[in-house]
Amino acid sequence: MTAHVLSDTRVLTGRSLTHILRSPDTIITTAVTPIALMLLFVYVLGGAINTGSDESYINYMLPGILLITIASGIAYTAYRLFLDMQSGIAERFQSMPIARSSVLWAHVLTSLVSNMISVAIVIGVAFIMGFRTGASVGAWLAVVGILVLFTLALTWLAVIAGLSAKTVDGASAFSYPLIFLPFISSAFVPTTSMPGPVAWFAENQPVTSIVNSIRDLFAQEPVGSDLWIALAWLVGILLVAYVWAITIYRRKIS
Repeated sequence: MTAHVLSDTRVLTGRSLTHILRSPDTIITTAVTPIALMLLFVYVLGGAINTGSDESYINYMLPGILLITIASGIAYTAYRLFLDMQSGIAERFQSMPIARSSVLWAHVLTSLVSNMISVAIVIGVAFIMGFRTGASVGAWLAVVGILVLFTLALTWLAVIAGLSAKTVDGASAFSYPLIFLPFISSAFVPTTSMPGPVAWFAENQPVTSIVNSIRDLFAQEPVGSDLWIALAWLVGILLVAYVWAITIYRRKIS
């Protein structure tokens, strides 16, 4: 049974990745916005921002930019899934002897691959702009692990949006709040510089702990409790979103 699910997921993921490779503009578009934000913050606004540390501003703000990259990319997952549901392709899949969950997992794994490519492009541009890190291989693997978990959690939220939306615009619009969430966190300025209520929200929302963990890993500093808080948020969101998405999907195709 497990081999059957894995085989079906592999075939359907290959189908989805083929669409991505035929239209690489999706990946390019996803990377353009965060790169533009890096240019804006580093070369226009960065000189006026006091982060309270000696590190360069590109080093400080890159973790938040990486999260924005992923939040931008998952909108395409909701969009593609919505089109599959509306066109009847998902229903035709269900008339075939394939595992039901493989349809959703194919979209999720495609999102993971495309978003990691976009993240790699953004990191490459960041190095050109002056980003530097002495992080070890282990630290880099930890950063990648956090970003993968973040992508999976947000992608399953995108699946919910794609299954529940009534219009194409509605399928992708849900990602807008996720894109702006890093701006109300420690991603671009220290939370201590914010007014009381805003600072409280920023310090207690998941993006801050994720950003702080990635920043500490890049800076070769002790991560502390932020890592465990970040993992708790990500695993919790992932599990809830997965169960919710599977429930909605089963109702849709039953």
